[in-house]
Amino acid sequence: MKKIILTGGGTAGHVTPHLALLPALRNEGFEVFYIGSRTGIERDLAQKAGLTYYPIASGKLRRYLDIKNVTDMFRVVKGLAESLGILRRVKPDLVFSKGGFVTVPVLMAARMLRIPTVTHESDLTPGLANRLAAPFAKKICVSFPETLAYVSDKKGVLTGLPIRPELLNGSRIQGLNKCGFDKNDSRPVLLVTGGSQGAAVINANVREALPQMLRRYRVIHLCGKGNLSNKPSNGYIEFEYIQDDLADLYAAADIVLSRAGAGTLFELLAMKKPHLLIPLSKGASRGDQILNAESFAKQGFSAILPEEEMTPERLLTETDALYKNRQTYIQSMSAHESVNGIDRVMEVIMRF
Repeated sequence: MKKIILTGGGTAGHVTPHLALLPALRNEGFEVFYIGSRTGIERDLAQKAGLTYYPIASGKLRRYLDIKNVTDMFRVVKGLAESLGILRRVKPDLVFSKGGFVTVPVLMAARMLRIPTVTHESDLTPGLANRLAAPFAKKICVSFPETLAYVSDKKGVLTGLPIRPELLNGSRIQGLNKCGFDKNDSRPVLLVTGGSQGAAVINANVREALPQMLRRYRVIHLCGKGNLSNKPSNGYIEFEYIQDDLADLYAAADIVLSRAGAGTLFELLAMKKPHLLIPLSKGASRGDQILNAESFAKQGFSAILPEEEMTPERLLTETDALYKNRQTYIQSMSAHESVNGIDRVMEVIMRF
């Protein structure tokens, strides 16, 4: 039986494409293992999926001066030693990485042991971890055509992003029931998500706009761990994070307000859900979400509200415009030639 080690972490976006690949990997006879950090979200998600999980020490790769850059180097070295031990025991045929700080020592160890590696970049521009890992990778799978300009011609492969098939089979009725919403209520449903860790600025603006918003919409708010307001209202419900019932919540939603992580964008495209994007600002990121959002907006898939311009009033205005023009966005997304990221990535994996 072939063996493959998956690695990636820090956010759900570095894990969910792995989960989307799992059925295909198992159908091809792979025994699947996972290497991640000791405390990251990837541990819970991988173990819940029934994967043998190996935790390693993980430092953070910062783009600014910080004393922790020095101390974290020791964690990376420890993670490298732990990865070498795991790889020697498991003896995988391939390592597949989705990015995140934890992946760097894993890919370094694989290179030292001459184990082939494949990486996948979700965003339009490669993240720091994937840039550092690029020399170790045999192939680099990408989601956006524009990303090919940032990677080696010999390594880059446009595969799209693996999307969990179950997201396309949600039940609107079950989603409404999960939220306690009356199916006879005529207000459309707005789903708000700031990603697996939530988004404080989105949460604050949504809650301030909520009295006006609830006159027009019912609101499902995925606010992130520890961010519940515990102020239920008629037509408003909060969840910290949803995994198992996410497909039903998407099915219940008429429109979506979201960050612009690549995983979420390609899921929204696959489901043909009209959406308003509020990308993470350059002040809080490397600007990857802004580029992701601009690419989708140019194709007619997305509306954008820059975080710096967001106010409760502007948020409500842009939400109303999205709902008014929802059919235009649906038509643009429906005309897009869909790419099966699972099949494309599996084609790359099966070469090794």
